[in-house]
This record gives sequence, structure tokens and C-alpha cells, in this order.
Amino acid sequence: MNIEKLHGAIAAMGDALEEGASPQSAPSGPAKPPGQVLYESGVMYFADGFTNESTKPVVNWIIEKNLLPDSERPKELTLIINSPGGSVHAAFALIDTMKGSAIPIKTVGLGMIASCGLLTFMAGAKGKRILTRNTSILSHQYSWGSGGKEHELFARVKEFELSTERMLEHYKRCTGMTEKKIREFLLPAEDVWLSAEEAVKHGIADKIQDTY
Repeated sequence: MNIEKLHGAIAAMGDALEEGASPQSAPSGPAKPPGQVLYESGVMYFADGFTNESTKPVVNWIIEKNLLPDSERPKELTLIINSPGGSVHAAFALIDTMKGSAIPIKTVGLGMIASCGLLTFMAGAKGKRILTRNTSILSHQYSWGSGGKEHELFARVKEFELSTERMLEHYKRCTGMTEKKIREFLLPAEDVWLSAEEAVKHGIADKIQDTY
């Protein structure tokens, strides 16, 4: 554009502004709330401890996406996890929802995936479990505290045994390791912190990526 044409364009814009017109139409409608664009795009960022309350929006999100008509249903969902852990029961409610999803769910470990955060991360679709390079990863045995009468404590012991068995089965399905190897490398008596490379080696994750 030459100088004369540029001056003409500026003059025309000035005339339009004087008449109350806008050189470029502003987007109509209210701005979307934070996280809404991610939600609609099939991406959920979970940065919390695991409780029934904190996991409810994630469970609802997965179910809602699966109920969409085929023409509107996304080909993939992405669950980004940054969590120190929490309730194993809340975690397995989410994990079972993920397993029941007809839409493959990619999981991304970001920041920290510890305890229940790791259990949920492992439940992602095979080949789609991604760790960022600086993610902290903690694997440990099921832990609990309880008090009450004798019969109540015995009942809790039964639940402890069942939860431990569920965890072992989950590790076996997600990693392909034997129970002996899992107890030796991933669920020994002490806490186990893993690097991203070690997580891939043990079958916990599929790849390490700086972008996802």
C-alpha cells in the first residue's frame, strides 16, 4: 500500500469512528468463564486431592461427553493430572468411569502424580499416558487409619485387604508386571519416588513429552 492509499484508509476510519461505527466488530456475547474453553474442547485439568467432591466434575465431564451424539462426540479426551493423592475410593470411582468411556482418554502427568494421582494417571488409554519431564511420581501401598470397637476394626481390616487387592490388580493391568515385581519395585514397604524415565521403564507411562 502506498502513502496516499494509507492516508486515505486512515481518514476513512476516522470518519467511521465519528459516525459511531467500529472499524472491526467486537465479539458478541459474554466472555466464557475460566476453564470453559478447555471443558468444551475435551480437556480437563485436575489439580486437587482426591475426594468425592473434587472428582465429581471429572466423572460428570466424562459421562456428558460420552452422551453426546456421534457427530458431536470428541475423538479423544485429555485429563491433565496434578495431584498429591487422596481417597482411594474416590479415585477408583473415577478410574471405573474412565474404563467405561467409549472415548479414549489421554492422561497427562504434570507437576505431581502421587498415590491416587498415579493410579488415575495409569488408567489412561494405552499409548496415551504422557509425562512431562519434571513430573514428580510417587507410588506407595494403600494406607488408612481407623478407630472404634473391635468388630468395627475387623471390618476395616477386611476393607483394607480388598483395597490392597484392587490396587495390585490395577497395577498389573496397567503395567503388565507380575505381582512379585510390583511389590518389589512399585509397592514395597517404603514410599517409591520415580523419575519420568523410570515410570516409562516400569510401564506406568508410555512416553515423555514437553508438549501434549
